[in-house]
Amino acid sequence: MLLELKKVFLSEGECLTVSEDLDLSEMELNGCCPLKTPIKVEAAVKNRAGVVSLAINAELDYSAPCDRCGEETITPLSYSFDHILVVSLASEDDDDCDYIEIPDYTLDLDELVTADILLELPVKFLCREDCKGLCPQCGENLNYGKCDCDVQISDPRLEVLKDLFQ
Repeated sequence: MLLELKKVFLSEGECLTVSEDLDLSEMELNGCCPLKTPIKVEAAVKNRAGVVSLAINAELDYSAPCDRCGEETITPLSYSFDHILVVSLASEDDDDCDYIEIPDYTLDLDELVTADILLELPVKFLCREDCKGLCPQCGENLNYGKCDCDVQISDPRLEVLKDLFQ
């Protein structure tokens, strides 16, 4: 969704609010498409004393396999983002600041929200905090109970030393 913000930039006290559903169901991350349902986005652009600010709220369901046990899990996530919008940067030193430059008064909200969400998504996704994962020998999901495997796993590099202690 493209936002035309010329009126907001030129009129102090002006506000613009939008709501949309952003569909990123085709986006692949880490071998799966975790954003199966549309993301609910609410954005508000306000000009207060000549400073144009953008506030974004995004709610989504993140659906991905657990990184430890592989079980498919859906987790609701909610994010808030704040940005300062400017028509142009005053100097080259302003590149380090957190401003979004929109010289033609047009902002691609979908692109900005997508970038913000991708930067906030969890790097490691677990079905729950205390996920026990899978047994390294038989592959049994240890969240549902123990398996009958030998739990004493030895390092194959140290097998030669075993004979010394017998």
